[in-house]
Amino acid sequence: MRTLPIFLAFFLMGLADAMGPNADRVKNAYQISNVMSTMLPFVVFIAFAVFSVPGGLLGARIGKKKLLMLGLGINALALVIPSFLMPSFPVLLACIFSLGVGTTFLQVAGNPIMRDVSAEGTYSRNLAFAQGIKGIGSTASAYLVTAITTFALFKGMDWRGAFPPFCILMALAFVAVAFVNVKEAKADVPPSIGSSLSLLSEPIFLLAVVGIFLYVGAESSMGRFLKPTLMDFGFEEQDANKFGPVMFFLLLTIGRLLGSAVLTIMTPRTCFRLSAFLGMVGAAAMMLGSKPLSLVGIAAAGLGFANIWPMLFSITVEERPERANELSGLMCMAISGGALVPLLMGWCLDLKWGALAFVVPAACFAYLFLLSLKGGRKPAAPLPA
Repeated sequence: MRTLPIFLAFFLMGLADAMGPNADRVKNAYQISNVMSTMLPFVVFIAFAVFSVPGGLLGARIGKKKLLMLGLGINALALVIPSFLMPSFPVLLACIFSLGVGTTFLQVAGNPIMRDVSAEGTYSRNLAFAQGIKGIGSTASAYLVTAITTFALFKGMDWRGAFPPFCILMALAFVAVAFVNVKEAKADVPPSIGSSLSLLSEPIFLLAVVGIFLYVGAESSMGRFLKPTLMDFGFEEQDANKFGPVMFFLLLTIGRLLGSAVLTIMTPRTCFRLSAFLGMVGAAAMMLGSKPLSLVGIAAAGLGFANIWPMLFSITVEERPERANELSGLMCMAISGGALVPLLMGWCLDLKWGALAFVVPAACFAYLFLLSLKGGRKPAAPLPA
């Protein structure tokens, strides 16, 4: 029962993705350019890049539960202004940036606090399920924004109609988390930015942070370029969207939900290894330029990409649970890979590489597969004398 409010927090993390579906509505409402409308998701990425490490330090000092409540509180307050009035565009950006800061704190606190509320040996399984719940929130956000604004109460608000219900949900989650009894693992000495960054001097943590950077970048690249690539393969636009990003993210969510069941019969490291291999094969299949193989590749990639984050995160945190806040901050900072790696793939496409540009996510997952092969093996028993 202690995990239920945490799962709700993960669902609300996914709702922050509603900024993407809202971008076109905001563009029309404010009569701004396409470039300016992309500022909505951009400021959220900036918040992750800037506040992840400080969030980890704050969590280590005040506790993960309080940091989670702070994130929910910031999110609720960020939604108040657009819930009651039509703000100017700069004020709206400030609200969305605040929402990004709050969601950053949710991520930084939510991933390690799941370990504190989970029974022994169930952390990886619960984290995989929580990421699936977050995926449901991300998927649902696009539909909720449209559905909510059909109600008479919110219809006149147009694109702002989703903000009041989201604000109420954040407040309810805040209250629910406040009543959760959490016994947290804490460091003996309060960390600093220097001590946090010093973790990167240890290869195991540096490799894991780079892995998260490449994973998020590969996922963003797939989501961004699947549709136009399938259209180049000869799919109609509607089919390209259905069999491209829609199928990919649907399988991503399904894979995360299934991951918690798989982990009852499989170790986290084995699941990580299998996931990385599937993701690498799926991305590589896209490079062949074949219609049938591209669909197989998307299916393999969706299932393979699904459990990289929870497996890599939980495996890494288990190495030093007392430094969970700092590690979470570093890994959440690596989410900035979602903004940078797609730029590299876009540059390859501009060079007319076509389907071969999928070498970028394939290479990212080749790294993850090699990383999954490190460790996890018990030393051989000594030979008898």
